[in-house]
Amino acid sequence: MTEVLMPKATAVWLVDNTALTFDQIAEFCGLHSLEVKGIADGDVAVGVRGADPISNGQLTREEIETAEGNEKYRMTAVKPKYSDLQKPAKRRGPRYTPLSRRQNRPDAIAWLVRNHPELSDAQISKLLGTTKTTIGAVRDRTHWNSGAIKPTDPVSLGLCSQIDLDEQVKKASSRRVKMEAENSELLNDTLKPLEELKQDIENTPASEIDLETLFGGGNKPAEEE
Repeated sequence: MTEVLMPKATAVWLVDNTALTFDQIAEFCGLHSLEVKGIADGDVAVGVRGADPISNGQLTREEIETAEGNEKYRMTAVKPKYSDLQKPAKRRGPRYTPLSRRQNRPDAIAWLVRNHPELSDAQISKLLGTTKTTIGAVRDRTHWNSGAIKPTDPVSLGLCSQIDLDEQVKKASSRRVKMEAENSELLNDTLKPLEELKQDIENTPASEIDLETLFGGGNKPAEEE
């Protein structure tokens, strides 16, 4: 529903100039019917000058006459001609991250992996503008800077908005319910324990350790979903 500009001023004008019911005016202006009754009694919006919704293009005379003839009818505000142009365009392509914040990506990845294990690598990659190889390295603690990584909320780091994060978490909510049902311990911490990582390295022959193993590039990135 299109929001009405200056709802109280519009309600004042409708109370003074039409035979609409309190419920009809309240529904149109987004107010409570008792608040509209208070306007009619002079207890609410005292001194507020009425705003004509017809002259400012929010309502038509025909719409008011239709509502006056049927008290169950609910009026609809006129949609602004250029309302579609005011909507923010959907972002396409990978998210751009300023150079000054890119060093914080591993911290944000660690936070998401720990607090939202239901998120897929593709979702994390979309949120932070990072690669699945980096996500896997942080998850397995094979990232070259693992010792200095401190899990930090990506919203506080400015790497994504709270709206975008909530949207991705909502999409993955069904996956989280399934994970909790199968094994609740999986949600405690999906980062590989440091002790287990050290043990894996000790058990790995020196001949098999190369730069890709040390810097998290040993695993091929998963295919894009």
